[in-house]
Amino acid sequence: MHSSAVLLIEFGSIILGLGLLGRFAGRFGLSPIPLYLLAGLAFGEGGLLPLGASEEFVATGAEIGVILLLLMLGLEYTAGDLVTNLKSHYPAGVVDCAFNALPGAVAALLMGWGPVAAVVLAGVTWISSSGVIAKVLGDLGRVGNRETPVILSVLVLEDLAMAVYLPIVTALVAGAGLMTGSITLAVALGAAGLVLFVAVRYGRLISRFVSSDDPEKLLLVVLGLTILVAGVAQQLQVSAAVGAFLVGIALSGEVAEGAHTLLSPLRDLFAAVFFVFFGLHTDPASIPPVLLPALALAVVTALTKIATGYWAARRAGISVKGRWRAGGALVARGEFSIVIAGLAVTAGIEPSLGPLATAYVLILVIVGPLTARYTESVASRLSRRRSDPDRRPDAPENVPQAAEAGASADA
Repeated sequence: MHSSAVLLIEFGSIILGLGLLGRFAGRFGLSPIPLYLLAGLAFGEGGLLPLGASEEFVATGAEIGVILLLLMLGLEYTAGDLVTNLKSHYPAGVVDCAFNALPGAVAALLMGWGPVAAVVLAGVTWISSSGVIAKVLGDLGRVGNRETPVILSVLVLEDLAMAVYLPIVTALVAGAGLMTGSITLAVALGAAGLVLFVAVRYGRLISRFVSSDDPEKLLLVVLGLTILVAGVAQQLQVSAAVGAFLVGIALSGEVAEGAHTLLSPLRDLFAAVFFVFFGLHTDPASIPPVLLPALALAVVTALTKIATGYWAARRAGISVKGRWRAGGALVARGEFSIVIAGLAVTAGIEPSLGPLATAYVLILVIVGPLTARYTESVASRLSRRRSDPDRRPDAPENVPQAAEAGASADA
């Protein structure tokens, strides 16, 4: 059979399969990311049906997926929003980094993986999944709750931190020396600062230049500009993802809203391809040996994320129930964790890092929506039992309803 025909058959089968998996996950209110990762494991080396002709094409699609994921995150915030959040909520960002990056770094060092792998795994355990969390908040009807701005502030600060962190990781995994790494970081920081300055001072002019009443022209200009900037950033030894994120920040107003609407289907398509591609490079047989460390790390960092959200919400004056809801909502890890681990896997830093990250994300992307839904009610139940130790274990309780009432009161 002609190679192009094989490519079309394989890639078409992947896309069809991803669509069916996404529909299946949506029927049960779950994130499709775990199923996409499992699909990648099935199609990769050691899987049920390894790919041949389409792997290189999938790799290109995966790179576009990362670029679009970061662009869409940047479109969520204006430069002014970022500056405001950085000034008012930076203590929460510091606590978030300390509580959640440290366990990953310590785990990597305890397993003897070395300092570079420690920096990578610290990022994997640090960053929450903005996409999964946003979907869960919408599904639970909590977008208008008082604790939601706190959750979003933590996510914004994590996104900002990525503009600094990703270039550092890129330099480390590439084996760059101190001088080269310092130049890379300086270029990244300079680019980030320049884009933020231009976006704050001249954001309207940029948006007016990109703006178009024709959706086709707007799509082509925004997508072309993003991929161009991402390519230039990568050529300068700065992560392409950082370049895409900065483009998203620079756009605002109606242009950002229009681009978000037009690019959402493309992001969903290529992001799904990216998760599959990550799974392709992970041998399923390599996951069982790291399953226990991944599970232990997931338990520890789920608790540290809950503590982070609780502390940040308390600092903002949110009620106790809202604090627990904020903590539970931040548990999910997803796209950023896989992006970070993917950099190390591609560079061949540590063979077990990819399987560990895959298992870790699989666990927390499933557990995250559950902690968002039930952390507050479980905390309320435990609090009641502590306050009334003589209460019979079989006494009737109406905790879920009470939790829902509390959620409505804090909305």
